[in-house]
Amino acid sequence: MEILPAFELPFFVNILILLVVARVFGEIMERFNQPAMIGEILAGVILGPTLLNFIHRTEDIKVISELGVFLLVILAGLEINLDDVLKSIRGRNIVISLLAFFLPILSGFAIGKIFDQDVMTTVFIGLCVAITALPVSIRILMDLGKLNSPLGQKIVSVAIFDDVIALTILGILLDLKDVEKTFSSITTTTIFTLVKLAFFILIVVISYRLIKRLTQTENLIEQQLNKFLSVLKGKESLFAILFVFILVFASLTEAVGLHFIIGSFVAAMLINKDVIGEKHLNTVHNTTNSMAMGFLAPIFFAGIGLEFKFDSIHNYLLLIAIIAVSFGSKIIGGFVGGRFAGINTKESMVLGIGLNARGIMELVIANIAYQAKLINSEIFSMLVIMGLVTTLSTPFLLKRAFKSIE
Repeated sequence: MEILPAFELPFFVNILILLVVARVFGEIMERFNQPAMIGEILAGVILGPTLLNFIHRTEDIKVISELGVFLLVILAGLEINLDDVLKSIRGRNIVISLLAFFLPILSGFAIGKIFDQDVMTTVFIGLCVAITALPVSIRILMDLGKLNSPLGQKIVSVAIFDDVIALTILGILLDLKDVEKTFSSITTTTIFTLVKLAFFILIVVISYRLIKRLTQTENLIEQQLNKFLSVLKGKESLFAILFVFILVFASLTEAVGLHFIIGSFVAAMLINKDVIGEKHLNTVHNTTNSMAMGFLAPIFFAGIGLEFKFDSIHNYLLLIAIIAVSFGSKIIGGFVGGRFAGINTKESMVLGIGLNARGIMELVIANIAYQAKLINSEIFSMLVIMGLVTTLSTPFLLKRAFKSIE
């Protein structure tokens, strides 16, 4: 019997349905004090092959999703001052950052090896277990009114460190995906990638120092920017100028063989209120946020739901192990790191719990790995479930942990 081809709706009808349903479910989740992205992913799960099989992830939707990833990474970068990254690796803080990242990543590796997964899958399980979703952590701390508390700032600085290291490792892994799986080939490619990474870091360091030197004269860059903007007649010129700056870094990372999100993330971190002024920063942040959260991010998260296939999961023990090790290793890593850094027991536990949300950054990495065919549909679906479970539980656990201190 001849199998009829799957019926595909026109592109804009797909986008319309995805956006409306994603925003509705996102709004419902917001009403329950949960991140909107959870509802947006559920919208994709319902509309996609898992349930209704109404919409499929076409090439057009993938392009929209890529733009969503781009803006989400920029938003994460705009929330960060590069000085805070440097602060997170100074003194005793480095112990928290190292343990909160490397204990989870090694635990993820162990799970992959125990369940006989291939090398790339094992590495990506570790990477997704190790990361902390900085935007989600910031949102949770803001909701609890703890963002500017000493503990809140420590959670944010450690999360920054985790994100930067995870994205760096991601760049190396993507460089290795098409390499012959022999020791010499992998070693050669890794060394070559590290050389390219060192070149990129050198450019970042030079840019950072140049910006720091220019900002020693108060408001110098902001004043020059204002003069330049006063000459231009086009609308949203500020947004265009700063996005050209970000795209230069994104293009540079792609030119040296790394993923564009690394350059985008770093460039966005270089843009802060000391450089362009608080008014300009807020303008760029609000415009980017409107484009991302109003349109592109819901499509991206709904797209993840479209790719999610619950029936692809057969190894339920592996799923349970990934979720268990995600909770255990991250909380223990933060707790032990906090104790080593001289923080008391209860506050160390708050630190560990605050680092447990995966959410946006973990899903971005899992999605990139899946699109690059470095992990299969089953592992991708497991990592999506892990991201959702840790993100859903963290606000509740963190609220209780802060209450125990008070």
